Amino acid sequence: MKVTVLGLGSMGTALAGALLEAGHETTVWNRSAGKGEAPVARGAARAKTAAAAVGASPLVIACLSDYDAVHGVLDPLADDLRGRTLVNLTSGTPEQARASASWAAGHGIGYLDGAIMSTPPGIGNSAIMLLYSGSSQAFAEYRETLASLGDPVDLGDDAGVASLYDTALLGVMWATLAGWLQGTALTGADKVDATAFTRVAIRWTAAVNGFMSTYAPRIDAGVYPGDDATLDVHLGAIEHLVHASAARGLDTRLPELLKASIEQAVAAGHGADGYARLIESVRAGGRA
Repeated sequence: MKVTVLGLGSMGTALAGALLEAGHETTVWNRSAGKGEAPVARGAARAKTAAAAVGASPLVIACLSDYDAVHGVLDPLADDLRGRTLVNLTSGTPEQARASASWAAGHGIGYLDGAIMSTPPGIGNSAIMLLYSGSSQAFAEYRETLASLGDPVDLGDDAGVASLYDTALLGVMWATLAGWLQGTALTGADKVDATAFTRVAIRWTAAVNGFMSTYAPRIDAGVYPGDDATLDVHLGAIEHLVHASAARGLDTRLPELLKASIEQAVAAGHGADGYARLIESVRAGGRA
């Protein structure tokens, strides 16, 4: 397959490298000079202009700094892109993705918006996910090629969904890492090495995964039984985290925040419900 990669930052370079590794005839282009040596040394063709890069392949992958950069490069080349497929792996918002899909449809361009759930070193590993949404026809046609970059996950025809998932999943990552840092600091205050604590914490996340799998259908149904642990029980337990953190001179803002959300639900009469009940407070902007 002939593939073009627009943008040769660290991620774009990794994308081009994975395509070359998989045997795809790869053309690369970058706005500023001085980038692209690595993929060119491995056999990529360097296009002198964005127009030449677009014209070289039926599949064009963009990985630029933002959506303004994408449209700054590609809007003047809409006629050149007609009949081709654009896979936009640039980070942005769902609204930007949907607007770009509308622009592409208006110019006869197949369009997939994507989110890369990895840092550059993970590109090419089938264990990492790349999320795609947009044209189902384009995804089916190029799925095998996209699999060179990582496991391609199809999220449907709404081009904004990949970006939506990306944002939500990063929220999960940050919240998880914040909790891990709190726990690492707490145990570290009593001379426990971070590596020793982390070995146990990683095993614990398997149980947390189970909680999410259990709670998800309850959230969909709007029912929150407290059959595993009620919010009253959670409130008592989180008091220990707040106390232990304060006693060791640690920042207590994260446990205090978690405690406040549970207290609010308990005060509203939901103490016998399960933890998933807190979704209602999130949905209500913290007011419920």
